[in-house]
Amino acid sequence: MTRLPEGKMSNLSTTAVEQIDYPFLLVTHMVCADQQIHSQQSKALHELASQIRVGKRTLEEMEKILAEDEHQMSVKDVTCKVPPSQQSEAMQQILALAYIDGFLSPFERMMVERVARIWNWPAEEVQWLIEEAEGFTATYCLGDDNDQPELSVSTRLLMGAESILSRSLVNKLAEIAPQNVGRQIEQLQGEILLAGPEYDDAIRQCAAIAREDYKFAEVALKGVWSTLYDLGQGIQYQQGSLQSKTCGKGGAKTIAEVARQFETTRKALTGEIIAEIQTVRKSLSAKQHSLNHFSIAFMGKTKAGKSTLYAIITGEGWDAIGVGKQRTTRLNRVYESKNIRIIDTPGIGAPGGKTDEEIAQSVIEESDVICYVVTTDSIQESEFGFLQLLKEKAKPLIILLNVHNNFRDSRRDPYEVERFLNNPDKLFAMDGSSGLGGHIERIRRYANQYYTNDSLDIVPVMLLAAQLSREPEHEQRKDKLFKASRMQAFLDSIRESLVKHGTIRRSQTLLGSTVGAVDNPYKWITQQAQVYQQLTDKLKNKRETIHKQIKAAAKDNRESIQQQIEAIFQAALNTIPSFAEEHWNSNELGLKQGLEQKLKDINFDERIKNAYQETSHKFNKQVQQAIEEVGNELELVAQVYGGNFSFNEQNSTNLAIEIASGVIGGIVGIFKSKDKNCREAVQNISSALAIQLNNHKQTTLQHANDNLGKYSNSVAMSINTYFEELIAGLEVIAVQLEAAKTKLSGTTNYLNRAYAKRIIDWCLEQYEPLTEEKTNRTIAKLKREFGHSMSIQTKSSLQLRKSPDELKRVLQEEVSIQPIKY
Repeated sequence: MTRLPEGKMSNLSTTAVEQIDYPFLLVTHMVCADQQIHSQQSKALHELASQIRVGKRTLEEMEKILAEDEHQMSVKDVTCKVPPSQQSEAMQQILALAYIDGFLSPFERMMVERVARIWNWPAEEVQWLIEEAEGFTATYCLGDDNDQPELSVSTRLLMGAESILSRSLVNKLAEIAPQNVGRQIEQLQGEILLAGPEYDDAIRQCAAIAREDYKFAEVALKGVWSTLYDLGQGIQYQQGSLQSKTCGKGGAKTIAEVARQFETTRKALTGEIIAEIQTVRKSLSAKQHSLNHFSIAFMGKTKAGKSTLYAIITGEGWDAIGVGKQRTTRLNRVYESKNIRIIDTPGIGAPGGKTDEEIAQSVIEESDVICYVVTTDSIQESEFGFLQLLKEKAKPLIILLNVHNNFRDSRRDPYEVERFLNNPDKLFAMDGSSGLGGHIERIRRYANQYYTNDSLDIVPVMLLAAQLSREPEHEQRKDKLFKASRMQAFLDSIRESLVKHGTIRRSQTLLGSTVGAVDNPYKWITQQAQVYQQLTDKLKNKRETIHKQIKAAAKDNRESIQQQIEAIFQAALNTIPSFAEEHWNSNELGLKQGLEQKLKDINFDERIKNAYQETSHKFNKQVQQAIEEVGNELELVAQVYGGNFSFNEQNSTNLAIEIASGVIGGIVGIFKSKDKNCREAVQNISSALAIQLNNHKQTTLQHANDNLGKYSNSVAMSINTYFEELIAGLEVIAVQLEAAKTKLSGTTNYLNRAYAKRIIDWCLEQYEPLTEEKTNRTIAKLKREFGHSMSIQTKSSLQLRKSPDELKRVLQEEVSIQPIKY
């Protein structure tokens, strides 16, 4: 074997150290994929890095990813660098980490699918991998206390993998798999919070109720998804139908308006409502994710003390606590112990982070209690606007008031801590210029404004004193400091939430607040139903308006042409005396030609035609104006101009000749009397001509009236068909919206009744399995204004053990329970 020079060996060694472990960084990204950094996962990741001896550059990149550093290597950057020979095992590794809790969240699934796309893996192969993993979860039972050894889902996924990273992952995942949570990690600060048979019994009850309630929530949320999907399909079909009917015509304002509404609704269904569907699915995932745990989320403005509270309770995160220090991650930190989950969220209003709503949305659904932290330094209205979002989710709230007094400042009196311990109650006094009474009153005022309820627990604590109790320099007085901090009052309120109210809190999360996921789509559909009804009414009004105006135009033009025809025939009648004088002794041909000439002299034929043309033009113009007044319906205008109103449809006969022939033919019988007397002949001719002309006048008037009537009816029919097609499409959507509204209303009632049954059981201090049959046996009627009030009527009188005040304080809704009056 050829030996390399020393310099070359040194360079190779350096290169090896500096190589980046891309599969490990992919695992790091998966830790952050669900937007929560689980304390055990983070700890395991660092231990894993040490075990497999990743290089300095890999460690640096890992820390950037965990801290969401803007210069971190993205998922795409890391994925592209994984060699093809390592991709299959890398996929097993990230799936194993995702399934550490026995469940693949939507965010984790999105990352798995994204990685597969970057590697150009077929979608079917990814789906097969996920289905295989789902198959492993079949043997995983929530809350199972069976001590028989059972391989975790994550371990099964990595069976057969050979890399150092995979083998180390198997060992590490085995330590922190859900079956072992609570056995392998430290107990929470203050063991009294979780100790004793009461706690164990409460946990068992919470787990049993959660599993039952989840089934109801799952049925409801899947029903919402199905309803919204079907509605979307119906909207899309109607939009396509409208486009096919109006293809190539265009320009009609009403068609454009209807098409615009269809498009607005379609976009909402593919935008806002699809987002609602995703929220529903995330809600379901969050509820499934939280079945095994009673979850408490810490929220509040930046620097309010949340991270300190988290560190005090969990014993973790002290390295990020200190003067001026900020937490290095924008993700939620999660700590679990003995079926309690503590979630620390980034500060509301923190620079460079997500919006308040996005931060809250990621944890609210799975939280049983929200602890909102404020400090006496800054109790401003802007802090409490966020509570409105919590109210929309019907989440129970505890407000922790952090009494701020920085007596650790070295520039201040070094004996101030001792003075505080000698009289700790001074800082918690309610009265006086620096008392807490004003702060608490202001908190209740803002809570009532934004949370619409001031019946909630406000717990004053001094987090700094509790923090000092954990520092070595205060070892001798740590008990005094912790007691003086009044943290125990907060811990007691948490314990009370779990032991006394845990079961109803779980039902609030899985049933009561799930109504909110149905409520938003329901409100949207209700609003859309109103929009379509208003648009339908608008079209009907347009149609009626045009009909009335066409009817008025037809009447006006009928009267006008009748007057013109009367005038024209009257002019013809006025020529009869002179004509009779001139032609009293003419033969039939002479009379006919003479009458034709007389009618030509007065422009009889032209005047009749002009009367028709003027009437036709005037009528069309009035119809066009009527159409334009209600919507500039160019399609209808085109239909109007496509027809015409004319006197003689054939246009092959001269009207004057026709009249002359008819009139002379009618007076042939008077020729025999011409020789008797000139005057008598003139009189007979005049009389006969007048009768015949009046007959032709009546025929002409009737002809004009019939033609105008047919044309106006044709225009009216076109308008009716035009609007009927549009209205029919809108009414189909309206029916679909009403059907969807009814389904969602039924879903809301389904959830509210189940929740009401849980409230009744809690008030009776009893437990029985939740079924529709038992619910129907107990609940008669129910009315709920989500997040505000609930009126329950029972089928019989019940001996409730909870007062109305306790119901309001715990459920933070006005709840009335009364037997129904028959």
